[in-house]
Amino acid sequence: MTCDEFNAFCRSLPATTTVVQWGGSHVWKVGGKVFAIGGWNDDEARITFKVSDISYEVLREQPGLRPAPYLASRGLKWIQHFAKPGLSDDELRDYLGESHAIVAAGLPKAKRAQLGLDAGR
Repeated sequence: MTCDEFNAFCRSLPATTTVVQWGGSHVWKVGGKVFAIGGWNDDEARITFKVSDISYEVLREQPGLRPAPYLASRGLKWIQHFAKPGLSDDELRDYLGESHAIVAAGLPKAKRAQLGLDAGR
């Protein structure tokens, strides 16, 4: 996944904002809370996202994936896609969407309503 593809997908999710920080990483947030971080070295993607407990157990040992540096060392369930084979672009989009949903669900009810995230519930 290229930087442009990553940013376009994250931008397509509801109520998102972005900032470039931490040495040029593209940090995507929903309701002010991080759900995805993308960084590129020599066109090689390092994409970090929050996962469920079950997904964490499944993904953390797969080639090209690892517990996210810094975040996972603090007991948080974050995975980093950092090398091939890793995940396909479609799988990355699925996990990024799930990360957005997990983070959005953890926001206070009033904040979700303000951002229009509870529509249809």
